[in-house]
Amino acid sequence: METSDRKCVLFLCTGNYYRSRFAEVLFNHLAERSQLPWFADSRGLALERGIHNVGPMASEAVETLQRLGVGVEPHCERMPRALSVSDLERANRIVALKRDEHLPLLVERFPPWVNRVEYWHIEDEPGVLPLIERAVRDLLARLRERADS
Repeated sequence: METSDRKCVLFLCTGNYYRSRFAEVLFNHLAERSQLPWFADSRGLALERGIHNVGPMASEAVETLQRLGVGVEPHCERMPRALSVSDLERANRIVALKRDEHLPLLVERFPPWVNRVEYWHIEDEPGVLPLIERAVRDLLARLRERADS
């Protein structure tokens, strides 16, 4: 299925290095497996704050994806990307991984989009990947439900 034939969910976090990247790759794997006409992308709201982010993606996220049986190449080879208005415009659904962290950044940098975002409550800390996995699976279930109705 061509990307243009599918809808886009855009995952946002601060550095586009750990949470949003994990959500993107997992979502795409699960959506493709279930033939759901959606794909995910991800961006960071403040890449300049990721001073300790080394390389394209957090090793914990890559290792967890591999343990889940998700093929990570070439998805995990790209460097983090900063959010732009065009990214927001092409998304059918936008999810920010941590409301308390990302809402102020959206207010500051993309105020017209603040109310168009679904906010989750997932901290930027080690060990949160199972929470993201559960939230991604729940989102996929909601999208499947809408597609079936």
